[in-house]
Amino acid sequence: MPWYVIFCFMALVPLTRGAAHGKQDRPPDQDLQFLQEDLDSGFAQMDRAFNEEEELSPEETYYLGRAVAANIMEHYTPYGENPTLTAYLNLICRALVLNSPNPIIFNGYHVLILDSQEINAFATSGGHILVTLGLLNAADSEDALAAVIAHEIAHIHLRHGVELIQNMRLTQDLSAFGDRAAGIASRGASTEVPGNRFAAAVREMVNALVVHGYAQAQEFEADAQALALLAATGYEPSGLIEVLQVLETTQRSHPGGFNQTHPAPALRIAQVEGILGKYPVPDTRSFRLFRYSTIRSE
Repeated sequence: MPWYVIFCFMALVPLTRGAAHGKQDRPPDQDLQFLQEDLDSGFAQMDRAFNEEEELSPEETYYLGRAVAANIMEHYTPYGENPTLTAYLNLICRALVLNSPNPIIFNGYHVLILDSQEINAFATSGGHILVTLGLLNAADSEDALAAVIAHEIAHIHLRHGVELIQNMRLTQDLSAFGDRAAGIASRGASTEVPGNRFAAAVREMVNALVVHGYAQAQEFEADAQALALLAATGYEPSGLIEVLQVLETTQRSHPGGFNQTHPAPALRIAQVEGILGKYPVPDTRSFRLFRYSTIRSE
């Protein structure tokens, strides 16, 4: 196993959501409160940045992503039955970002499992990566899990969420989900907030993540960057094809989710296979089999 993979997994202490904010062992039912607890302190500067059309700072980008994550959490229950699995996914995430061109963002990267059999995953501009239990169950190896996380990290690095704001379409036919999202995001702010560009940006991002998905070109771009992240960390890049093949097989029995928000797995597989040869790595998957089987059996 490459030394940098050993370092990433052995030298780092698992970071829980509570530890990241100086708190320990936060009960799952407080996750939404945790995600929203410091939104109000960012509203004033967020409003100013949106209304004056300034480029978002890293802190402002984080607060926007935090608002989006809080709204998504209104419709999913955190999975708290296996904290070891959550810590494991966060270590995989750390290994990937430490070997990436952008290892540090405001307040870091955090992975949370959603207790849903829907097959889906979301990433916000604030570094929040939300993965459903259904998608985790569809992954048959650590490399496949790493591929899922790498794809979401790529969306963050490529600033696809921020691009949505820059090209924001202020339409009147927003879904009920988006309208509820705006209401939560504006809680505690001034009465004018629901009509400003910040609230509209939150609606647009939630709508994109949950209802419509990113553009096909953005999904292909995230897949390509995911291959680079996997190879740089010592994972087998073909892990992405592995998980896409599972998604293709289960597509009919799992409507919605990835099927609604992502291009067809067959299209993505064809794109990935076309560039996979650019990322040759030694096959070290056997070193991870025991670790993966041990974590999944708990």
